[in-house]
Amino acid sequence: MAHKRGKKYQDAVKQVEAGKVYALNDAVDLVKKIDFAKFDATVEIAFKLNVDTKQADQQLRGALVLPNGTGKETTVIVFAKGDQAKAAEAAGADVVGEQDLVERIQDGWMDFDVAIATPDMMAQVGRLGRVLGPKGLMPNPKTGTVTMNVTKAVSDAKNGQVTYRTDRDGNVAVPVGKVSFDADKLAGNLKAIAETIVRARPASVRGTYVQHVSIASTFGPSVDVDLSTLVAAK
Repeated sequence: MAHKRGKKYQDAVKQVEAGKVYALNDAVDLVKKIDFAKFDATVEIAFKLNVDTKQADQQLRGALVLPNGTGKETTVIVFAKGDQAKAAEAAGADVVGEQDLVERIQDGWMDFDVAIATPDMMAQVGRLGRVLGPKGLMPNPKTGTVTMNVTKAVSDAKNGQVTYRTDRDGNVAVPVGKVSFDADKLAGNLKAIAETIVRARPASVRGTYVQHVSIASTFGPSVDVDLSTLVAAK
């Protein structure tokens, strides 16, 4: 990983004021300015939450459709049969199948970004847990990917849906677009995810819920963001 800490990274770090918490628009402008990747890097937001993930009710998991999309083409597969399979195809799913699709993935095919399943397919799809689980691709009702409404699920996935979940330490990291996005589009996506995370606050959490927020591009240094500029005052 040492190559990421080269001269370009050091130059970028120098432009981030140590200890400063930036207002949202300033943070977005800075992340765009100091990005040095040779490709259109992804911008990600990271939250440090005061949650105890050993408590089931303090584990966050869900999904939202970003207002300005993610800037990437999303390949969507659907496990469905009959009318549901036809609906998935009509909605623009890239691959639709049942047992044949399960077997294809068991044989090593993983060329997709989102997997959706109807509830009646989960007995078969469940066999893929060891393959899909670690990659975060397992269909899940909490993220809207186990559903009878495959039309909406496919449409959401194609139109910039992102999922979020807490890791063991209570951190949540979510991609919010590309460095090439207009600053106001990035800011709109950042506000949407921040408001979703704040609304998802578990009732049992005491004290400060969001302890730290930062944004960064793929290889760039992170920039701390003032939460009050991300979330509309209640």
